[in-house]
Formats: sequence, C-alpha cells, structure tokens
Amino acid sequence: MPMGTWWITGLAVAALGAAPLAAQESVGIRADFSAADLQGEAIVLIRPTVWVGAQSTGGTPEPNAEWTDTARALLAAELQQREALLGRKLVAEPEVTGADGTLLAGYRALFATVARAAMTYQFFRGNRLPTHRHAPFAWTLGPGTQRIAALTGARYALFVDLRDAYGSTGRKLFQIAAAGLVGLSITSGLHRGFAGLVDLRSGDLVWLRADQAMGGDVRTAEGMRRRVGQLLEQMPQAGAASVPPTREGSP
Repeated sequence: MPMGTWWITGLAVAALGAAPLAAQESVGIRADFSAADLQGEAIVLIRPTVWVGAQSTGGTPEPNAEWTDTARALLAAELQQREALLGRKLVAEPEVTGADGTLLAGYRALFATVARAAMTYQFFRGNRLPTHRHAPFAWTLGPGTQRIAALTGARYALFVDLRDAYGSTGRKLFQIAAAGLVGLSITSGLHRGFAGLVDLRSGDLVWLRADQAMGGDVRTAEGMRRRVGQLLEQMPQAGAASVPPTREGSP
C-alpha cells in the first residue's frame, strides 16, 4: 500500500473511534467507613498489578518488561515512604505458594473485576447504570477475604493497578498528522490507574480511587512519586477527618 494511502486509511479508522476526552477521575468511599477506622490497624499491600509498555503507531499497546520491572520497584519503594499516610506500617504480601498463593492471586483478580465494575457502572459516563449514578458506594469482594486476614494478620488490604503505554515516535507523528490534515484529536499514550482499600473482615471495598488520565512518568522516581500522590488522593488518613463519599468524575 502506498505511504500516502496508508496515512489516509489510518486517519479514517482513527476518526471512527475518536471521542473527546473528559475528566476521567473519581473517588468512592463506603458510607459506614471513616478515617478513624484505620487507626492502629495493619494494612497489607497486595502485590500491585503493573503494566508498562509503548503505544504503536496504530494505537496497540506493546509490553516492555524492563519498564514494567522498573515501575514495580519504584512503586513499592514509594508506597513504603508513605506509611504515615496509611496510618500504620504497610505490610508486604507474604511470599507464599500452593493454596495460599492461589488465594492471593484469585483475590487480586477479583479486586480488579469489582473495581472495574464500579468504575464502569458508577463512576464514569458510558455504561453507567441509572440505578448506580446516585447510589451509595457499596461494592464488595465477599467475606472470603477473612482468609487473607488470617494469612497476613492485617485488617485491611491495599490493592493497586497501574497501566501505562507511552506513545511511540510513530504514534506521535500520527497524532500530529491527524491534527494537521483533518483536525482530528488522537491521543498519544495511555496512563490509567486505580487503587482500593478492602476491609478484610467483611470483604467490603471501603475506598476506591480511579483515574483514566494520570500524570507522572512511572519509569522515574520523581514521576512515580507524583503518580502515587494522585493514587492516594482523598484516601482517608488515620487521625484525619473523613472524606466526603462518592464523587463522580463527570455528570
């Protein structure tokens, strides 16, 4: 296919899927949860889910193992620096195998599913259900999380999920061409993240922070500091006043 035809075809495909970007950040807090509940309680950090890569010219995310490993290490270090914000020493997920390892992996996946459901059907426009738009924030992983409490000795579990795809040179050139030739807004790079706190006695998701357009380059210490600051924004702090319940990202 001639180069000129390739660019025109690419712009046409992009135009079909392009949509204006809106503020895509929100936080939800369970009505019966307050900052005082964290006082003196242990929090286990469940191994974060981290994915870092590049975004190809056509928009396809491509993983980069080195970037992912770097981001995972920087995230762990930065979270440990913020123990005071969480109210008590942050306990790392234990290194376990067998049934215990399967248990933790299963709840890591379950949290991601529940959190994405909350984001999709309550936080953001699109598939948001009318019954959830103004409903109390009430999502749960179920009481089976008591097994994690018994395994770790913690009352709460902190889950973190980061996904970053940095725009490649080709993607950036495509973005410029789209804007110049047809006035089409094409994004270069995807930077999404969410973090949640689960009460391990009940399985209730008591706090969730989600952002579809996060800042901070997670491949650098300074960038990760900014990212974690955004992730933990409006998280109830032990000894501090409570944060108002659910705030939706857009009307």
